[in-house]
Amino acid sequence: MFLKVVTLAALLFAPFQAQAPATKTEAPAKLPEARDIIERHIKAVGGREAILSHKSMHGVGTISIPSAGISGPVEVFGAAPNRIIVKSTIPGMGDFFEGYDGNHGWSVNPMTGPQLKADRELEQAKLDADFYAELRDPKVYPELKTLEKTTFDGRECYKVSLKRIDGVEDIDFYDVATGLRAGGMNTRITPMGSIAITSISSNYQKVGKLTQAMEMTQQMMGQEQKITLTSVEYDKVDPSVFEPPAAIKALIK
Repeated sequence: MFLKVVTLAALLFAPFQAQAPATKTEAPAKLPEARDIIERHIKAVGGREAILSHKSMHGVGTISIPSAGISGPVEVFGAAPNRIIVKSTIPGMGDFFEGYDGNHGWSVNPMTGPQLKADRELEQAKLDADFYAELRDPKVYPELKTLEKTTFDGRECYKVSLKRIDGVEDIDFYDVATGLRAGGMNTRITPMGSIAITSISSNYQKVGKLTQAMEMTQQMMGQEQKITLTSVEYDKVDPSVFEPPAAIKALIK
């Protein structure tokens, strides 16, 4: 219950004041269901059948750290059901190598040397390596919810919560105008602890049957890195690409 305070003047003159016509307040527009938003994205990139028709991909481009004014080559390999390799070279820093071969997850870089992933970090690597992650499989994401319509990366987007089977909540943003995924916000376990990551997907281009984001920006720990792909091809990846490097094989017991 609210207590309304009315002045004496208002009481005296109220009977003589014209009553303003009642105004109707419009109910806020109902947000679309999360699964419908995801299905719209799937349709926008080419459709479920086109996504599932591919078994591997290979992307080539550059990785850059804009604040430092440096860039170098990057290669990304992926294969069904859950294999991924990312190789990059940063001038002045060296070679970076990260992968998941279906059983083992690892990283090799000049700062930490070769490292095997274990426990929660390994489980997250497996889920992140899902070749068909774009489909947001209910077996991996059992809980979905549309949170709001908001602005992300200068675009009007639907903000969607995705609860994963490992208990982690991911956030997706989908462009209201195009239906395409604009980016996301995630938290991941790393050797440096838990890190919040904001990713931006842009410059979608048609590659064969699919429309692919050719630019991916990641913001974390106050730094930004950007991957710009110049070419993408599907179903031409040799399985041997996913074998762990010798330094990692030496760590596998």
